[in-house]
Amino acid sequence: MRKLLLATLMFSSSVALAGSPNVPESQRAPSKKVDLVIALDTSSSMNGLIDGARAKLWDVVNLLAQAKPQPVLRVGLISYGNDGYDAGAGWVRKEADLTTNLDQVYSKLFGLGTNGGSEYVARALHDATGRMKWDQDQGTLKIIFVAGNEGADQDPKITLEAALGEAREKGIFVNTIYCGSSSASESAGWQKVAALGHGKYAAIDHNRHVAIATPMDSELSKLSDELNKTYVGYGRGAAEGAMLQSSMDKSSGGMGAPAAASRAAAKASALYRNDEWDLVDARAHGKKNVTAMPAAELPAPMRAMDDKARAAYLDGKAKDRAALQKRIGELSQKRDAYLVEERKKRPTASGDGRGSLDDALNKSIRSEAEAQGMSF
Repeated sequence: MRKLLLATLMFSSSVALAGSPNVPESQRAPSKKVDLVIALDTSSSMNGLIDGARAKLWDVVNLLAQAKPQPVLRVGLISYGNDGYDAGAGWVRKEADLTTNLDQVYSKLFGLGTNGGSEYVARALHDATGRMKWDQDQGTLKIIFVAGNEGADQDPKITLEAALGEAREKGIFVNTIYCGSSSASESAGWQKVAALGHGKYAAIDHNRHVAIATPMDSELSKLSDELNKTYVGYGRGAAEGAMLQSSMDKSSGGMGAPAAASRAAAKASALYRNDEWDLVDARAHGKKNVTAMPAAELPAPMRAMDDKARAAYLDGKAKDRAALQKRIGELSQKRDAYLVEERKKRPTASGDGRGSLDDALNKSIRSEAEAQGMSF
C-alpha cells in the first residue's frame, strides 16, 4: 500500500509539473519534436499553390496541436523555380530556417511572388536537407514537403537519388505534392521522389481551395485580437514581435474568415510560441527569469515594480491568456464539428480525382506522426 501511495503521489506530481505554465521547460515531462520544411514552386503558374499554403498553414498547426504527446513544432520554408533568384544557387532560396516563430514563417509566405522559371526539385531538396538547422535528436519527426508542377528531374547538377540519399541519412521523410493529374507524364517522377524519400505522394488541383465558413468564425477572430493584449513584449524585439503578430492577423483575415478562424485556434494552442519577444511565453518555457532581468529590458509598466509585483503582473496576463485560450478551444471544437458535417455534403476531390493542398499535407503528416508514436 505504501508503494502504491508513493507511486500515485509521484505520478500526480509529474502531471502537475508537466501542466504548469510557470515551470521551466527543462523540468517538464519530455515532449515530441517535429521539424517541418515546406518547399514551394514559385514559377509563374504557382500563384494558386502559394495562396493555398497561406490559407492552410494554420490547419497543419492545428492538426499537430491535437497530437499526443503534444509536440514542439518548428517550421522552415524554401522557395524554388523563380527566375528572379540566383541562377548559381539553382533558383532556390531559403526563406526561413526552422523556427518555433510561426508568424515569421507566415510573413515569408506572404512575401513570395512568382516568376519564370526553372524548377530544380533536387536542388530544393538538397538545400532543405543541408541548409536547415534540423534537430539532432533521433526521436524528432523530420518532414519535407516539396510541391510543384513540372518534371522533378530537371536539375543538371544534383540527381534526385543523391538529394534523397542525403535526406535519408538524416532520417527525413520526403513527401511530394504534384500540382497536376496523376495521369500526366511528369507525375511518375514525383511518385518516385516520394518512394525514395520514404514519404507520401499526392496529386492536387493547386487552384482549388476548400474554405468553409462557420458561425464561429467571427467570434474566433475577435478573441484572437483579445489574445494579443495578453502579450508582454520585452527586449529589443518587443515592438517588432507585436507588430508582426498583428500584421499576420490581418494577412490571414485577407485570406478569408475560415483562415482567420484557423489562425485563432493555432494561436490558442501550445504550438504557437513567442518566447523570443513575449515575457509570458519566455517565463513559461524557462527562457527568462523576470527577477533577474534589468529594468531596461522590461516593458514600461513593469520597470518600477519590485519582484513580487512583476510576478503578479505576469501571472495576471497568463491567467487572462489561459481563459481566452480555453474559450477559443471550446469554440474551435464546435467549429471542427461543424466542418465535419459540412464536408460530408461536399466532394473531397475535383472532378478528375485530385484533392486539395490541406488534404495532402494533413494526411501525410498524420501518417508519419503516427509511425513515430504519436496519436490523434
